[in-house]
Amino acid sequence: MAEETRLVGRVLRASTLGFDCGTHSNQIDRQHDFGALVKAPVANSPGLWVYGLIFAVEIESDELVTELVMAEGVHYNTLLDHRNNRMVPVTVRVLSVGFSDHGQMVHSLPPRPPLSLSDVESCTTEEILAFNASPDYFRLVLGASEVPSDDLLAAALRYAMWTFPEEERYNFMVRSGRHITRLLSADLKRLSHVLALIRP
Repeated sequence: MAEETRLVGRVLRASTLGFDCGTHSNQIDRQHDFGALVKAPVANSPGLWVYGLIFAVEIESDELVTELVMAEGVHYNTLLDHRNNRMVPVTVRVLSVGFSDHGQMVHSLPPRPPLSLSDVESCTTEEILAFNASPDYFRLVLGASEVPSDDLLAAALRYAMWTFPEEERYNFMVRSGRHITRLLSADLKRLSHVLALIRP
């Protein structure tokens, strides 16, 4: 039985570098984790999907939240009730790290971004394993100046690690560490930091 994908949100804005999607607080779950691999369909291209890593989750505020924060003597149960039962807007920001063309994985920026209101979905275990069969996307993450790239790559690797069979997880992280070492060999301080982040 095929594993089902889950809706992460719907595209608000997009470019070939990445995209933002919107959802609400009642839907936040593990598929919204920092470093999670997600996908969205590329505009006007059946069979073409862009893959990306979540690098920020921003929970919006509104007047009621501001009033409750500033108010004195608000009962804890009132705060708890509002926090648990209100649908607060959430923006999920994604860095593009590859695309698939009818199942063929490419670790490069997509030819076009997804359209606004396109569904952004979580990736299945099979897709995460296929995407991580090659470490070529590491350079896109480490070279991205607009995101916390070192932490993002480490989070993505930890997220992917748990999709591997238990006996393969250690080897996956060792292979990843070796590739990171080659990419960052000219920056030993940064290399040491990233390797410390992915150490089991």
